[in-house]
Amino acid sequence: MPVALVDTGVSNLTSLTNALSRLGFTYETSSSKILEADAIIIPGVGSYDAAARKINLIKNYLLDAIAREIPVLGICLGYQLLLESSEEGKESGLGIFKGRAVKFSGVKVPHVGWNTLENLKEDKITEGIKEKSYVYFVHSYYPLLEENVAIAETTYGVKFASIAKKKTVYGFQFHPEKSGTVGLKLLENFLKLSK
Repeated sequence: MPVALVDTGVSNLTSLTNALSRLGFTYETSSSKILEADAIIIPGVGSYDAAARKINLIKNYLLDAIAREIPVLGICLGYQLLLESSEEGKESGLGIFKGRAVKFSGVKVPHVGWNTLENLKEDKITEGIKEKSYVYFVHSYYPLLEENVAIAETTYGVKFASIAKKKTVYGFQFHPEKSGTVGLKLLENFLKLSK
């Protein structure tokens, strides 16, 4: 079964599907196929509440998939949907990661452009990735975690978990599909978990 891309109704999937194709992976955008997937990606561009309402319609399927240890990756807004809540909206998140998304203060918002991955922890997701590797960010809110699940951190006014992991669930606050060879390697590492 191909990779299941969760359609949050607010995402532009083109760059992500191009990256998957480049890596040789097929994909499916039907939410009904989630439990048949080898891996699940929740992409992220757009409004938190609109995406949360859509994601909560299939919450039980996603939680079942996670219980079955199907690898799940939340990208940017998709990562924030894995948290309990966000200052951006009123809807609840999936609550996989304990914490919430909060808005940057004291720095230019949004955080747009290249920034580094710091304090990399050894994990299958970071194989072949060097400390201080650059990845591409576009976000106004960042994950404020209440548990120690960071695999990498990034500093922009504050230090935040740019990669988080709990069991087979990962969150990337950056866009791997827009992050050149480093991003493609991280995406490939995630997709290899499905094999």
